[in-house]
Amino acid sequence: MNQTDLTSLPDSPILRRDMTIPYLVSLIVAALLFGLALAGLLAPAVVYPTGELQSAFATNDATSLMLALPVLLASVWLAWRGRLLGLLLWPGVLLYILYNTVAYLAALPVGLVFGLNVVLTLLAVFAAVRVVLGIDAAAVRQRLTGRVPARWAAATLLGLGLLFFARAAFTLGSAAASSAVLPASESATLVADLFAGLLWVAAGWLLWRRAPLGFVLGAAVLFQAGLLFAGLLLFFLLQPLLTGVPFAAADFLVVALMSLVVLLPLVGFVRGIIAAQSKHS
Repeated sequence: MNQTDLTSLPDSPILRRDMTIPYLVSLIVAALLFGLALAGLLAPAVVYPTGELQSAFATNDATSLMLALPVLLASVWLAWRGRLLGLLLWPGVLLYILYNTVAYLAALPVGLVFGLNVVLTLLAVFAAVRVVLGIDAAAVRQRLTGRVPARWAAATLLGLGLLFFARAAFTLGSAAASSAVLPASESATLVADLFAGLLWVAAGWLLWRRAPLGFVLGAAVLFQAGLLFAGLLLFFLLQPLLTGVPFAAADFLVVALMSLVVLLPLVGFVRGIIAAQSKHS
């Protein structure tokens, strides 16, 4: 399949809209993410007001530079080159970035860095929504039906979504009821988990029903979940190097085992998307 198969609107069986604006916005997201992450990594005491936030978010900034940024650029490049895999995973990377910005907004005081994260959040939301709406979901469903483990992926998203949402809601509710003060980074992550849980449940439900939008959102959200687990594993590896915190070997092992729950159906989805592309080449 050549580039015009996906990016030339009149001839495209997949795209309903021109993707020039999402391409440009995604590149702006990449540039802003790079600047904020680099600033947080090189000057954490300036960017983050407390030692706790410095320890958590500076390490997360390193993760963004090593994982989120290159994967975003790779997915945009693949989509621009006309690869169906890049097109469907592209919004998933944006959702992964959005997960992080929600956590930052929940923890940071109002100021310049907060404002820049607001801008980053809005741009990521716009680009993700614009990409999803620009895809012909019915055409994607037709190509992927029978080639991807739809029910398996849907059950995974439903189960993880309910688990993440219930855990976050219970922890935040219990803290509020007992007037306990959670660490800012923990409460911020729980807020992000609430949004992620709802999104995973919605995508899983649509995919379980074999709705056209479910195949588009299912691929994106499954990839987002995979990036979250990969990012957390990378976080555990980087935190001792950047902050001196002891390596959490037990937590790393638990997360590594949990990541298999997402990795296996994700691999099936990726293989199915590649197979669908090959048939229509």
